Amino acid sequence: MAAKFELFQSPKSKEYYFRLKAGNGEIVMNSEGYKTKKACMNGVDSVRKNCDNDDRYECRQAKNGKDYFIIKAGNHQEIGRSQMYASMRSCRKGMASVKRNGNCDRCMDLTEDS
Repeated sequence: MAAKFELFQSPKSKEYYFRLKAGNGEIVMNSEGYKTKKACMNGVDSVRKNCDNDDRYECRQAKNGKDYFIIKAGNHQEIGRSQMYASMRSCRKGMASVKRNGNCDRCMDLTEDS
């Protein structure tokens, strides 16, 4: 199974989101909400453009002590964030997965208006 982006819409807020899934089906990153599908696709393109740049990643620690990372665009705005990890080592593995998989061409549109 190859890596892919999935585009979906929240039934409650009607905002669009994307997630990046690694080849094993694990979600390695989720986006923020976007008002339009076009803006959401721009977010996917931004991940593709920025995923190879180490300076675009930032490791953080949540209030519960779990580690996670964000990836930022060239304008320093957050594009997406990872799941919570039990260790910084696991968090760094997640970042490496985005670096490996973020350039994928596959994007499945799971929205109702696809």
